[in-house]
Amino acid sequence: ELWSDIVLGLAFACIAALAAHKMLWSRQQGGAETTVVTAFYSLIFFTSILRAIWFLIPNYVWKPSYVPSAVMAFDPDHPSWVGAFLSELVLSAGALCLFSIFILILVYWADILKKYFYPGQRRSRPMATFLGFVGILLVIEIGNAICFLCGVYSSEGMIFVNAIMLATVSIVCVIEITIFSHRFRTVLKTLGAINQVSTESQVKRIVWITVTGNLFFFTRAFLETVFASMLLVYYKEFGTVEKVFSHATWDAYILLKHWTEVIILGLMLYILQSRFTQAARAGYQAVPDAQQQQQQQPAGDGTGQTSLNV
Repeated sequence: ELWSDIVLGLAFACIAALAAHKMLWSRQQGGAETTVVTAFYSLIFFTSILRAIWFLIPNYVWKPSYVPSAVMAFDPDHPSWVGAFLSELVLSAGALCLFSIFILILVYWADILKKYFYPGQRRSRPMATFLGFVGILLVIEIGNAICFLCGVYSSEGMIFVNAIMLATVSIVCVIEITIFSHRFRTVLKTLGAINQVSTESQVKRIVWITVTGNLFFFTRAFLETVFASMLLVYYKEFGTVEKVFSHATWDAYILLKHWTEVIILGLMLYILQSRFTQAARAGYQAVPDAQQQQQQQPAGDGTGQTSLNV
């Protein structure tokens, strides 16, 4: 368990270092068009650094046992509740940053698609929408922490609530990524046919994000759903979920959960910097309204062609 934690911690630390380098590079480019790319690198960095902190700090610093145990807040007989609480906060913050990466993708996809399918309709700012969704998840996490501190439930309850939330968000992400990516590929192919230009590189990026995102979130949804179901069954039968957290079960859960995170973060870095996503490095550009495309020639290269950077 110690060595597996060290290996995972170093893997996350390497990803954090790469993301930090790319984040600084993106910020130096300047201009509003690099804001979204910088935000992606920032979220990858914060996710990785929080995970690295959790894994590289020895477990005995957080709590006496590697597997979770039921402790109540402010219990004088179990001072380890402080470490258990902080440990769960760091885990929750890392998960929030990780899920925010795909929430940001979905928000910008929705904004671009709305401009194409509903031209002229007033749209909210994508970043404001993103912060709103993340704010909802943050409120849930804060409420979970408050319930623990107020003695509503033990540390087991915090783990159960987080499992339910992550499973729900994962299922929603799978559905939304599938729907939006299909619509986006349709728009790109239509633009390519109209303008007689290749949109293959942009379609590839959409496919990569769709496949990797859906594999990750499907795995995460399945894992968290099974885990939450086991917690609920054991709690109803024994009045505690302590029997769920055997070393073998907890080790398998931790390894599968966090190695999939390492893979998805690495793939996101690859997608952002790969050759066929040069448009992504150029940033997010507004898409012209459908009415504008019919009424006027788009500015640019003078050929009458439009482009869509995603």
